[in-house]
Amino acid sequence: MNYIVLDLEWNQSYRGKEYSIEEMPFEIIQIGAVKLDEHKNITGRWERIIRPVEYVKLHGKVSEMLEITEDELKMGDDFASAAKEFLEWCGDDYEFITWGSSDLTEFQRNMKHFGVENNFPFPFMYYDLQKLYSKVYSDGKTRRSLKMAIEELGFSEDAEYHSAINDAVYTARIFQQMDFDSVKVYESIDTYRIPKDRKTEIYANFGTYEKYISRGFKTRDNAADDRVARSCRCYICGRSMKRLIKWFATTSKTYYSVFVCEEHGTFKGKLKVKHNDNGLYYDVRIVKQTDEKGVDKIIDKQVKEREHRRRKRLEEHKRKKLLK
Repeated sequence: MNYIVLDLEWNQSYRGKEYSIEEMPFEIIQIGAVKLDEHKNITGRWERIIRPVEYVKLHGKVSEMLEITEDELKMGDDFASAAKEFLEWCGDDYEFITWGSSDLTEFQRNMKHFGVENNFPFPFMYYDLQKLYSKVYSDGKTRRSLKMAIEELGFSEDAEYHSAINDAVYTARIFQQMDFDSVKVYESIDTYRIPKDRKTEIYANFGTYEKYISRGFKTRDNAADDRVARSCRCYICGRSMKRLIKWFATTSKTYYSVFVCEEHGTFKGKLKVKHNDNGLYYDVRIVKQTDEKGVDKIIDKQVKEREHRRRKRLEEHKRKKLLK
């Protein structure tokens, strides 16, 4: 089994977001990858410049970051042929490693736009090394830039950043240095493609928490009110849990709840409703064990939310009185 460390650079509409193609807001202009074997030995490198078709003029910020010109891009390969060649180079048995969570989503968006068949497995698992770096070297929540991580580890910075192949090489160095075995259980799940029905909904048990990804719904309310998303089983023993605090929404549209398992104690739930490229809404719910302090934090959120809503009602009442 091989690891493919992938990095992409992309362009976007120089005229602004409103002029972007909805299903492909970013067009890939560089692909860089490093292949490592199961012992973390580098066995190959792959890179291509991609000729843009939709966003031909470089966005100002992209032009500043990348040491590449529009004339050089014109000499690049077309995306479809490059993507097919890249996937052949990857082989049959591999897992992707990226720095962050966006590369594979944008790769699949470009694949769809340019008619490249998507044969990635479902669910599509990969390793987000930025997340794993935080678990190994920090608090598990902070997200370092690639440059900052390289500096913290004391690696020599012998190539410019924001080049797909250079960033892939830097990411591979971090992967080689990291105690990967201690965190490899924490795979990430790409959600460019979501479950089609109940049978294919995702329940991923990572040992210290469970992640659930639902099928798609036509409206946000339908997703938020779904009975399956709102009910919970203990991911340790599989038993149904009693709800201690009902799901409630915060101003950030994140939902929280607390459950109790008779055998394994208290669990906190966090649920977000997300929107995909096909216009569907889906739930991403994370459940993990917690203690009394964790429950108190959830209660504090609930109290603050109630106070926020109370103030809003008072303000609305005052506004209506003034308009009379």
